[in-house]
Amino acid sequence: MRTNVLACIDGSKHTVTVCDYAAWASRQLDASLVLLHILPKREPTLLYNISGAATLSMQDNVTQELADLDAKREALAKEHSQKILDNAAQHIVESGYAKPRTIQQQGRIVEELEQYDDYSQLLVLGRQGANEDDSTHRLGSHVEQVIRTTDKPLLLTLDTFSQPKKVMLAFDGSKTTRKGLDMISSSPLFKGLECHLVMVAGPDPQNLEQLEVARLQLEEAGLKAVSALLQGEVKQNLLAYQEKQDIDLLVMGAYGHSRIRQWLLGSITNLMLKESRQPMLILR
Repeated sequence: MRTNVLACIDGSKHTVTVCDYAAWASRQLDASLVLLHILPKREPTLLYNISGAATLSMQDNVTQELADLDAKREALAKEHSQKILDNAAQHIVESGYAKPRTIQQQGRIVEELEQYDDYSQLLVLGRQGANEDDSTHRLGSHVEQVIRTTDKPLLLTLDTFSQPKKVMLAFDGSKTTRKGLDMISSSPLFKGLECHLVMVAGPDPQNLEQLEVARLQLEEAGLKAVSALLQGEVKQNLLAYQEKQDIDLLVMGAYGHSRIRQWLLGSITNLMLKESRQPMLILR
């Protein structure tokens, strides 16, 4: 039974990048690609009480006109949504991938995505959305909500697509980052990528041993692995290492037992998400 990569698109300028990373991931994983567009749920137009200024029949007519207008708006929104899905699917086919399945839903993004937790192996989402400005340091309001609720690996994209060649795992020895290590070791998503394990901690023998054991695990899985133990401020070290080594995909755990524990759902995470110019794979 084939699994699915689920790409959530919104028709913004980031949609193409989301599609490109999702298509790449689906090919790596030999998984089916599914595009999902979620329409916001619209509230019906309310008619204020005009009984003192109109007959009952006039009120009924106005009420019906408003209902018809709401129905027309909803039909147009669904038509626009389908065009977004069709254009995205066409882009993927023109890029040399199989035609994806498309799904249209209506509601809140978090609630709708929860329905697909058992359906998808990987969720791909833009780090910024249709309602965000052009600031490279502004995080989409939807991102943290999705991180809090999904149990699936979440690939957050930004800017243009570049096929990943080097992946970096911020490693602290915690259960979550060991889960990331196991995923990199076993998942075909990382096949052919150079893997960098980076720990920001004191240079004591225990940390060095943990890194070496982790590096050997990757090598035994057939991957080229590099490890580094850095001292100092976490965010600055990781950003500097990422830039120096030309890392083009970051893997981070949602929780840890060191300073990295502050990353997700905290200030350091928000800074990393805003300041890093590379896609991030978030693990729970």
